[in-house]
Amino acid sequence: MPNSSSATASYSVQGMLREYLSTGRLTEVVYRDSAGQVCLVHDVIRDLFNRAGQDFLMLGRGIMLPFDHVITINGQVLSDSAG
Repeated sequence: MPNSSSATASYSVQGMLREYLSTGRLTEVVYRDSAGQVCLVHDVIRDLFNRAGQDFLMLGRGIMLPFDHVITINGQVLSDSAG
């Protein structure tokens, strides 16, 4: 599956995200919305989960982001296809 690497987080990235999740630290997230616009939010990560083989982030304000739409978290590039 060629898109599986962009749709799911690597183990090292999952570890970093779980650390943000457990600490409740305010995090800068840059992502592309469904219209393709680049968005920047400062929020906490409330959940990291997988549905139908794709990872998602849930932010504190209720925004659910497919992992392949996330560009950076605190300046760290996460997804090659999102940029």
